[in-house]
Amino acid sequence: MKDALLIVNPASGGEKAKAYETKMQQKLSDHFDKVTVKHTKEAGDAKAFAREATDDGYHSVFAMGGDGTVNEAINGISGQSYRPRFGFLPLGTVNDLARALDIPLDPDQAIDSLDLDHPKAIDVGQVNDAYFMNIVAIGNIPESINNVDDKAKTALGPLAYFLSGLKQVVTNTSYTFQLTRDGKEEQLKSSLILVGLTNSIGGFDQLTANAKVDDGYLHLVYIKDKTFFDTLAALPSLFSAETEGSDQLGYERVKEVHIALEDASLKSNVDGDEGDDLPLSIKVLPSHIEVYTSRKSETTDTE
Repeated sequence: MKDALLIVNPASGGEKAKAYETKMQQKLSDHFDKVTVKHTKEAGDAKAFAREATDDGYHSVFAMGGDGTVNEAINGISGQSYRPRFGFLPLGTVNDLARALDIPLDPDQAIDSLDLDHPKAIDVGQVNDAYFMNIVAIGNIPESINNVDDKAKTALGPLAYFLSGLKQVVTNTSYTFQLTRDGKEEQLKSSLILVGLTNSIGGFDQLTANAKVDDGYLHLVYIKDKTFFDTLAALPSLFSAETEGSDQLGYERVKEVHIALEDASLKSNVDGDEGDDLPLSIKVLPSHIEVYTSRKSETTDTE
C-alpha cells in the first residue's frame, strides 16, 4: 500500500490556496492508495509532520508552500535511514528549489506537469545538525537578510534580499575566517561567503551558475575584499555569470567545508532563514533524496 502525506502551509498561495490544495489532493489520489493532508499552524510543523511520516514508513511526502516549508519538510526526512520520496508545490516568493529543478512556478502548471513515475535523486546539504537545499550564506550581508521581514519578502521577492544586502556593502565589514575545505586550512578575509548547492539562490541563477542538483559538490563562493572598493568591484561578478576565475571572487567546488571565527560572533543564513552561529561544518550528501519533478524538467548530467 502506497501512502502519501500532503503537508499544506495555508498561509501560502493567496486566495487560490484552497483550490490548489484540492487539485493537488486529486492528483495524488489518482496515484496513491491513501493521501493524508495536514495543515501547518506554526514554524516547525512541516518538519515534525515529515518526520512522523518518515517514522511511519510513508511512501512519499509532499509539501505545499514556500522555500521555508520545503526546507522544513526536507529536514524532517533527511536525517533518517529510511527517506520517503519527496515532492512539492511551489507557493512562495522565491521558490529556489523549483527553479533549480525546472518546475513551473505557476501552481496549476506545476500540478499538471508533476511526474509521479520518475523521481530524481538529488543532493542535500548538511550544516551542523540541519539540512539545506540551496545556500548557506555568511557575512554582514546575510546577517542583514536575517532581518528582512516577511511582508518585504512577499512584496519584493528576490529584490528584498538584494536591497537589504546592498545597504550593508557600505559598512565594509570584513571578517577573518578560519576556512577548512576538504582538509585544506587557511585564513580568509572576506565580507561574504556563500556555500551553494543549486544554481538558484534567492531567485538569482548566476551566483553558482554551474551548480547542478546532482553533481555531488558544494559550490563555495567568496568575496576577496581587502577594501571597500574591492567589495564594490566584486558585486557585478557576483550577480553575473563571472563567478569562476574573477579577480574579485573566489570559487571552488568542495565536498566539505568548516568555517569558523576566532574573535567574533556571526550568524549564518540557511535557505533564506536565520541559521546557526559560527562555527559551521558543511558537507554534501550526494543523491540523498528522491524528488518528484516536472515532466518538462531536463535531466542534468552527473559527474
